[in-house]
Amino acid sequence: MELLKQIMPNVVNLFPDLIKACKDTLLMVFISGTIASIIGIPLGVTLVVTREGNLLENRFINSFLGKIVNTFRSLPFVILLTAIIPITRFIAGTTIGLKGAVIPLIFASSPFVARQVESALLDIDPGVIEAAEAMGSSPFEIIYRVLLVEGLPGIIYALTITIVSLIGFSAVAGTVGGGGLGDFAIRYGYQYYRTDVMIVATIILLLIVNMVQGLGEYLLKKLSH
Repeated sequence: MELLKQIMPNVVNLFPDLIKACKDTLLMVFISGTIASIIGIPLGVTLVVTREGNLLENRFINSFLGKIVNTFRSLPFVILLTAIIPITRFIAGTTIGLKGAVIPLIFASSPFVARQVESALLDIDPGVIEAAEAMGSSPFEIIYRVLLVEGLPGIIYALTITIVSLIGFSAVAGTVGGGGLGDFAIRYGYQYYRTDVMIVATIILLLIVNMVQGLGEYLLKKLSH
């Protein structure tokens, strides 16, 4: 402990705040990632099945949803963060802290999940779908029993990428008072020129990213076999 105090005196003094920042980051990523998955996966499936020549072809729905997804995906997160402030305040009652960060994170990640899921499902062999149709399966049976099952490894990969992106987005949200490690690094490190605080916050973020990436790769290997 004495050695840590000598090397990182500010981090030791701010340890309770650091622990709280870690918890906030994990919580906002978990909440926003879960909700984004609930929204993004069905949205990605819809984008696939409503494409021309697919199970539930509908050009209007496909075009409409595609434009919405592309619009939100094209916005840099910092701009999106400020652009939806009225929506965030209406839903969460605040634009700062954990609650204020979750809403923009959901808006940013849901379209990303949708496109990643769409890409994963489009890689499925069309012959598998044709075989299911020949056996008399309904479109919804094909979606649940074929598309989602065959595309599960790709969906897991998509969610892994999304969570990694969310960790980065959460740090950006911290720069405008969104809480978490980003807010901790800015408030206690950058503003007071405490290099050790910023380094530790960065290292923790990298560790979280690597753990998520490792878990995602592990699950992907298991499911691929």
